[in-house]
Amino acid sequence: MPYAAGPSPYTAAPTPASGPLAGAVPLGSAEELREILGTPHPVVIDKVHDRLTDEDLALLARSPFCALSTSDASGNCDVSPRGDAPGFTHVLDPGTLALPDRLGNRRADSFHNILSNPHVGLLYLIPGAMDVLRVNGRARILTDAPFFDAMTVKDRRPKLALVVEIDEIFRHCSNALKRSGVWAPEGWEGAAG
Repeated sequence: MPYAAGPSPYTAAPTPASGPLAGAVPLGSAEELREILGTPHPVVIDKVHDRLTDEDLALLARSPFCALSTSDASGNCDVSPRGDAPGFTHVLDPGTLALPDRLGNRRADSFHNILSNPHVGLLYLIPGAMDVLRVNGRARILTDAPFFDAMTVKDRRPKLALVVEIDEIFRHCSNALKRSGVWAPEGWEGAAG
């Protein structure tokens, strides 16, 4: 459950005496966080599930983009963009997704992280839509599988695929997209350049 209280490894760093954080007041605990934000409405908690619904599948079929969040064994984080034609994520079953690896910069930061820590987060977006699908799960990297054929694009069969076993999935609140105006062209300053 995403809002469970309990012991946390988080410890607020001491406030520096000088610099841009001088005088800042760090959050100290999960209890303090709940005091400040309040308790989430039961609908927010109840929408979390561990199997893809028809609505989830429809969103995945329309989405050409997701952000993949990983961290290494020490907790150092990375977020990497993933994308292709709408529906690029291959659904293996209601609890398992596969993302083909496409040619990129070859840094493979996400893959290196997954080799030491399988926990991943995915955030799917659809350009122009306020739909956001959030997936958290455990990943493994495959070098081959029969379903790689179904992920072939322009005669390029992926050499690797990221398979994610879903722990939780839910439609995320779209307020950040609305506030940011990310899909409003009139706010795209410098987009032409």
